[in-house]
Amino acid sequence: MSKSIFDDWFARDMDPAVYDPVAAARQAMKPTYPKRFCKEASVGPSDEGFRLLLDGRPAKTPGRNGLGFPTERLAQAVADEWQALDEFIEPLRMPITRIANSIIDGVLPDPAPVAAEIVRYAGSDLLCYRADGPQGLVDRQAAAWDPVLAWFRDARGARLILSEGVMFVQQPQSALDAVAAALPAGDGWRIGAAHVVTTLTGSALLAVALLNGFLDRDAVWAAAHVDEDFQISQWGEDAEATERRVQRRREFDAAATILAAL
Repeated sequence: MSKSIFDDWFARDMDPAVYDPVAAARQAMKPTYPKRFCKEASVGPSDEGFRLLLDGRPAKTPGRNGLGFPTERLAQAVADEWQALDEFIEPLRMPITRIANSIIDGVLPDPAPVAAEIVRYAGSDLLCYRADGPQGLVDRQAAAWDPVLAWFRDARGARLILSEGVMFVQQPQSALDAVAAALPAGDGWRIGAAHVVTTLTGSALLAVALLNGFLDRDAVWAAAHVDEDFQISQWGEDAEATERRVQRRREFDAAATILAAL
């Protein structure tokens, strides 16, 4: 049997002098992506307002719905992600597109259950669970979180109960109703993006603050990471945790971009 290129690869990879099992495992776990099939991504008019065009053809979501948007700015943000692709379609480089797909397929038909999920987060909201020490962390939480609670109280007439440590506290129904009333009823785009912000920050109140312009995206992100940033200041950074945070920030910024573009 004649020798093939695969024989050379096998011999090289199994040579103890050069074989790296960790590198081999990582290579085997690398995802495979479909090749980019279009040369140009652009925006055109549609019944929804605007739509994504790939080489002039209307694009569809995984659910086979038209990839349509209520504003040109949002449609262009998605088109920019597609245009920036290289040889392959890599979903991690397309967070706005992925969130838009999810909203169109899963939220627009009925936003109410997604809004209800945001309200459920308010029942155990990050901002309501405070550390009992050290004092530096207590002070940081108060500085970042108390203004949001005060704003919500003044704007919506609702008070949330605070707790120290991890002891669960039942929030008044009136407060949860106020969170529900602060969400844009029936607006699937805003509710869908706010849900992403809520899950990434652990706080419905921070999502509501962003929705209503009380905090900008950087302030919301900083408020959501008070505890983590305090730990980093005391013990330093962990490389894997830092990478996970970068990935979460990418998703968060995509959701915030959608809200800003509506």
